[in-house]
Amino acid sequence: MSADKHVEEEKSLNFLEEIVENDLSAGKYQSIMTRFPPEPNGYLHIGHASSICLNFGLTQKFGGGTNLRFDDTNPVTEDTEYVESIKEDIKWLGFEWKHELYASDYFETLYEYAIKLINNGLAYVDDSTSEEIAQQKGTPTQPGHRNQYAGRPVEENLQLFADMRAGKYKDGEKVLRAKIDMESPNMLMRDPILYRIKHAHHHRTGDAWCIYPMYDFAHGQSDSIEHITHSICTMEFVPHREVYDWLIEKLAIFPSKQYEFARRNLSHTVTSKRKLLQLVNEKYVSGWDDPRMPTIAGYRRRGYTPESIRDFCDRIGVGKRDNMVDLGLLEFCAREHLNKIALRRMVVFDPVKVVITNYEKGSELLVAENNPEDTSTGNREISFSNELYIEREDFMENPPKKYFRLAPGQKVRLKHAYIIQCDEVVKDEAGAVMQLNCTYIPESKSGADTSGIHVKGTLHWVNAKDHIAIRINEYDRLFTVENPANEEGEFQSYINANSLTVLNGALAEPALKEALVSDRFQFLRKGYFVLDKESPKDLLVFNRTVTLKDSWAKAGK
Repeated sequence: MSADKHVEEEKSLNFLEEIVENDLSAGKYQSIMTRFPPEPNGYLHIGHASSICLNFGLTQKFGGGTNLRFDDTNPVTEDTEYVESIKEDIKWLGFEWKHELYASDYFETLYEYAIKLINNGLAYVDDSTSEEIAQQKGTPTQPGHRNQYAGRPVEENLQLFADMRAGKYKDGEKVLRAKIDMESPNMLMRDPILYRIKHAHHHRTGDAWCIYPMYDFAHGQSDSIEHITHSICTMEFVPHREVYDWLIEKLAIFPSKQYEFARRNLSHTVTSKRKLLQLVNEKYVSGWDDPRMPTIAGYRRRGYTPESIRDFCDRIGVGKRDNMVDLGLLEFCAREHLNKIALRRMVVFDPVKVVITNYEKGSELLVAENNPEDTSTGNREISFSNELYIEREDFMENPPKKYFRLAPGQKVRLKHAYIIQCDEVVKDEAGAVMQLNCTYIPESKSGADTSGIHVKGTLHWVNAKDHIAIRINEYDRLFTVENPANEEGEFQSYINANSLTVLNGALAEPALKEALVSDRFQFLRKGYFVLDKESPKDLLVFNRTVTLKDSWAKAGK
């Protein structure tokens, strides 16, 4: 490798990659271990995708492994449904974890760690209420103070903690606190709670435990047990790092290290699990995988590809300052990948009939490419007859200048077919256009055009004698404002009333009968679509992934 190229690669590393490379170069570790530690209390969203790509990406680049560890220390909000959905999402994104682990795997070890702290005079059982504890902690500008329970002897604390585990006390009646520093400028260091009582059924351990470790006690110790070298969190966990390091030092266990990176918030959406759960429970969406939701399951159902989401995560990068990323970038990444892989099909959303009066062949088969960007996809045959449907919006009886679609006396090309000219407009009694009578140019067949006629407009169409009816779900952004969580009032009041438009009566070429949920389609001139996973067989339903162009930017929204 040349010196110039090496310098170029060095510059391309983000700050976390630089840390890992320096640690490996210095011999601090022989290989690295990272982890992705979701709490199984909801479905993963686009913010989690960024963290997944970062953690798994580091070990793909530098070697080592990434554990999937479920932070299942709160039995009240957790469910096996969420566990399974998280595993499905990670696999769909294209990653494999080294070990599947659970914080609950370590409950006994964490309990022993707590006893070690008690024995060393570094933890005590506190009978104070949560309100009293908050008051005792002081304020950011005023130091806190310890209560009488902090002076309990070791033997009493050991017995009380054992009684807590045995279920002798009610929820909230007692907690176990670390004895650190009630005057610390870091409020989290002011004798943080390590254990609380929760008489609740756990999705894995059942009723074996009624005390559960807090995040600060479970997280760093679980990292240490797994020999995680680089524990990567978002910036809101910066204040927690001091507690993380203190506990590891006092317990004298493997010294895992925490590093933080900034969140990348996505415009026109919310990613708070609490708010997403509200959207589901209050029926604003059909479920966690509603295609308007910013969940990975929602994006998958909407037709996004794992490649496009990984590309998006790579483009937004890793930084130390939070910022807002325009949803348009994610949509751009989807278009970029779908353009390369999507099969082209013709679908008419709002049909008006075209009769070709001089076409006497009955019908014929025409050749159409499946994807001009990928010749390996080959061609398909489409049937053509003297009766077709085109989009109603592709005809105008009194067009303005530079109107290149169909109009009386004007010629257009039908995609993969012939040039036609509109000769007569047939209307109903109310004056609505019912049918367009046209003539075609026999010598103008696509791929073998000898007519010498050049037209500027090309329209998609379907054969009136050979098509299927489908339903279209046109999805749009769920919120009308960039940051609904920061606006005045309830965030639900900014929901886009037009986030879902259902179109019945769309007509499609018969090739779509063979569509699979894993297929991606470009409906010519309309956008990118995917078969909905719950589509009935008797009326196929297709979800719009993204439009062909950024319609929001064009509309100035």
